[in-house]
Amino acid sequence: MNNTDEDSRWMALALELARQGQGHVEPNPMVGCVIVRDGQVLGRGWHQRFGEPHAEINALADCTASLDKSTFYVTLEPCCHQGKTPPCVDAVIAARPARVVIAQQDPFPKVQGGGIAKLLAAGISVEVGRLGDQARKLNAPYLKRQATGLPWIIAKWAMTLDGKIATRTGSSRWISGAAARAQVHALRGRVDGVMVGSQTAKLDDPLLTARPSGPRTAARIVVDSAASLSPQSQLARTARDFPTMVAVGPNARPERLDQLVHAGCEILLCDAPDHAGRIMQLLSQLGARGMTNILVEGGSQLLATLLEQHQIDEVHSYIAPKLVGGVAAPTPIGGTGLSEMAEAITLKDIETETVDDTLLVQGLIDWGNFPETEAT
Repeated sequence: MNNTDEDSRWMALALELARQGQGHVEPNPMVGCVIVRDGQVLGRGWHQRFGEPHAEINALADCTASLDKSTFYVTLEPCCHQGKTPPCVDAVIAARPARVVIAQQDPFPKVQGGGIAKLLAAGISVEVGRLGDQARKLNAPYLKRQATGLPWIIAKWAMTLDGKIATRTGSSRWISGAAARAQVHALRGRVDGVMVGSQTAKLDDPLLTARPSGPRTAARIVVDSAASLSPQSQLARTARDFPTMVAVGPNARPERLDQLVHAGCEILLCDAPDHAGRIMQLLSQLGARGMTNILVEGGSQLLATLLEQHQIDEVHSYIAPKLVGGVAAPTPIGGTGLSEMAEAITLKDIETETVDDTLLVQGLIDWGNFPETEAT
């Protein structure tokens, strides 16, 4: 095995370790580190929880041998600033490795090449870009928020084989099976927010919690310009137990707002004159709060607006082997839609999975919302 293959092998392991932090470390990025010498792993670690030691520190703590002439494989540039923890790059330099191989430069303004510069100044060989595409995919939500201030949007829906999310009367329980719904609960348990439109909240009266709970407790977010959410809804009645936000427009009636606040809901005012503008204001507010991943579970108009604004980043579509029919039966994404098939938005990095009798299709949409960092 040549050096290039060896470097890729160990970086792949570091990326595998990094993924174990998913749902635990946000708004920080997921990071993994492997320390190797002469083909032997001396230490490994990953960023396990927000506010706790980073991957490099955990990998160093895992070591029992001298690190002289070792190579550090790190999925993201070591930090060089004092945050909730001391600068990782100082600990790496103190270990005196021969090389540090980094998958991706960190775009965070307080780092952004500073960690790499300190390593080079200390006389340590540095390579940046090994499995960089995989690292960018892993931390795409973090990268989007760093570049745009907006959270990563995961659009999820369950539909019949003929593309319906409900019957013409609004009946939708249940399109997918219990196993598929369990996957959705697991997804809810690792995101910062679960969002629905006002009609979905009214028709489905959902709870929107993760059952069982996961590493995060997602805020339930209702996009409801008129503040029409019923105080008797499950969302309002459980607002003191689970964080519940209602995004309202400038014309929401004060008495409706008072009712929701009294129930324990937090009101987010979005005062743009149009629906699209209010959605973008909402996403900006959520991003400013440190929210990295938002799961949107409907309805069709909300998803249409997000798609039109190029803000759906990831899609999870559960397709059940059922037929409903009817031109009045709703589809996952409403709005006007595109006029030409040549304009259709194509997903990339597609993965498929059979969940009992339901087909899960998931993939990413690349809008070019944030630039890729360059290898050096």
